[in-house]
Amino acid sequence: MLWQENKSKSPMNIFKVAKDRVGKFILGTSTVPSGLLDLHRYFKNFGPIRFEHHREGDTLVSVSANFTYGSIVAHGRTPEELDRSVKDGILTAFSVPSAYAPEAAIRRETDRGEAYAAA
Repeated sequence: MLWQENKSKSPMNIFKVAKDRVGKFILGTSTVPSGLLDLHRYFKNFGPIRFEHHREGDTLVSVSANFTYGSIVAHGRTPEELDRSVKDGILTAFSVPSAYAPEAAIRRETDRGEAYAAA
């Protein structure tokens, strides 16, 4: 599934995903990146991160509205691509490798006005 999400991206991104998976395989489930713990603490203390959307030409752009540590900016040509990009931006903000996306469990909460939170 991760390969399908990244197949349209550059070879460098595909290499990064492969490297992250190998690192996760070597480390196993007994250890997780500290950024994953920071991410869950952030959502517990501050709640969901809200995003404001706008269009620039044929690209959808989202900018975080309430991220305490700065801004997260993501873009995509389709709503699905934008959703993946926002989730990847959140992982990147906390230095969480993409291989740990399932453990991060970031989900979109439309009932909170286009907010993203961890499960």
